[in-house]
Amino acid sequence: MLSKRLKLIRKRRGLTQTGLASKVKTTKGTISNYENGHSTPSNEMLRDLADALDTTTDYLLGRTDIDTNVSRTVSYSESDIETDPDLQIAFREASDFSEENRKQAIDFINYLKEKEKAKGRKIPNSSDE
Repeated sequence: MLSKRLKLIRKRRGLTQTGLASKVKTTKGTISNYENGHSTPSNEMLRDLADALDTTTDYLLGRTDIDTNVSRTVSYSESDIETDPDLQIAFREASDFSEENRKQAIDFINYLKEKEKAKGRKIPNSSDE
């Protein structure tokens, strides 16, 4: 799973093996070995790869299908939260989530927002990343 996902997201991000290797301070051959399944990165290298590719280690390892990093946040105004009962419930329920699950929830919301934008629908109170 790691080898396929690493290669897929590297290409999606428009990076060559050499470019990715440079970002994580390793060699093109090492990246090639990871992508071909001939070797497995250390935990530290896995984190570096995820950071360089703006993704998560969970995505690279196949634990989630959401490939974007949660460095971006979803923004809602206080009035949105105060007047929308569904948002109140969502925020209340999410407050008990682990940090990882909150990040996954934000990833999913961002994914849905991007889908809406792709359909040409304007998203109110959306922060532009």
